[in-house]
Amino acid sequence: MRTWLAWVQSSLLLRDRLDAELVAEHDLSLAEYEVLAFVSQAPAGRLRMAELAATTIVSRSRLTHLVDRLVRRGLVTRQQCPSDRRGWFAVLTPAGRRLLRKAAPTHVRGVRQYLIDVLTPDEVAALGPVLERVVAAVAPDLSCERSNDGS
Repeated sequence: MRTWLAWVQSSLLLRDRLDAELVAEHDLSLAEYEVLAFVSQAPAGRLRMAELAATTIVSRSRLTHLVDRLVRRGLVTRQQCPSDRRGWFAVLTPAGRRLLRKAAPTHVRGVRQYLIDVLTPDEVAALGPVLERVVAAVAPDLSCERSNDGS
C-alpha cells in the first residue's frame, strides 16, 4: 500500500508541478505541450487524431478540445486524411514548433529537477524498464519502445 500511495502521490504532484511551470512560463499546459511534442515527432509534423489520442492516453473528446485550443492559438491545424474522409490529422504549425522549442527546456528542467536528479543513476536505469512492464500489463498496444534514449 505504501508503494501504491507513493506512486499515486508522486505522479500526480509531478504532473501538476510540470503543468504549473509550463503555464507560468509559456502559457501552455502540460497536456498541450505533450500534444505538440507527439505531433512534432511524427513524420512531416502531422499525426492522425486517433493515433494522437492513443499516444497521449486521453479520450477522443478531451483530445478534440485540446486540439481546438491549439488550433485557435495557431499552434496546430487540422488536415483531412486524403485516404480516409473520416480521418483527420493534427499538423504542427511553424508557431507551434517555435513554442515547443521555447517550452522544451522548461519541461526538461522540471523532469530533471523533480525526477531524474532525486534518483541515483541505478534507480534511473531501473525505472524505465519497470514502468515499461507496467504499461505492457495495462495497455499492451502502447508498450512498444517510444524512443531510443530511454526517456
